[in-house]
Amino acid sequence: MFGDFLKEPVIARALSRNIVQIEITDIREFAGGSFRHIDDDPYGGGAGMVMRCGPVLDALESVRTPGSYAAVMTPSGRKYTQKTAHEFASLEHLILICGHYEGLDERILDHADGIYTIGDYVLTGGELPAKVVMDSVIRLLPGVLRAQATQEESFEGGLLEHPQYTKPSDWRGERIPEVLLSGDHARIEAFRKSEALRITRERRPDLFERYENG
Repeated sequence: MFGDFLKEPVIARALSRNIVQIEITDIREFAGGSFRHIDDDPYGGGAGMVMRCGPVLDALESVRTPGSYAAVMTPSGRKYTQKTAHEFASLEHLILICGHYEGLDERILDHADGIYTIGDYVLTGGELPAKVVMDSVIRLLPGVLRAQATQEESFEGGLLEHPQYTKPSDWRGERIPEVLLSGDHARIEAFRKSEALRITRERRPDLFERYENG
């Protein structure tokens, strides 16, 4: 699941420049028996299979380093945000534990430093959320993108980003706002701030309320 992801331009650039190192650890390698089962039926009954704590925690122990931070990706975690991405980007060693099947043995969570979800929905496994986290963190690392590219984005100032336009200025009668053609940087900045407020208020009232309340 990570093969093509590691070849994506931004990720590949970060890897080639040694800005980041990525190691994929297969939990199955830490499961015994000829079938290397990493899951089992849940105690108390119920649908689905639960990942066993033994293989997962042995895998975690094998990659732990002094100062490392282990995060579990599971729907029961706290919401992953741009603020979290910045926090992760400052870490020396981030470990992402991917859940699967019906979930993880709860004892695994007791050994993690944080528990996160990328949204209020359920996926088949934690691999996709892990890639979301990796992408959002790596692009913040110095040398991966131009600094300005990550400073003027949605969520960075507590608001969604202002609308963006490019050529042509008139597409089948749909014109871009005239202020963007004025060359007046102060007016353009004021327009963009006003539009960021409007869009956030309309599309994400929860964000707008937090912004208004400071």
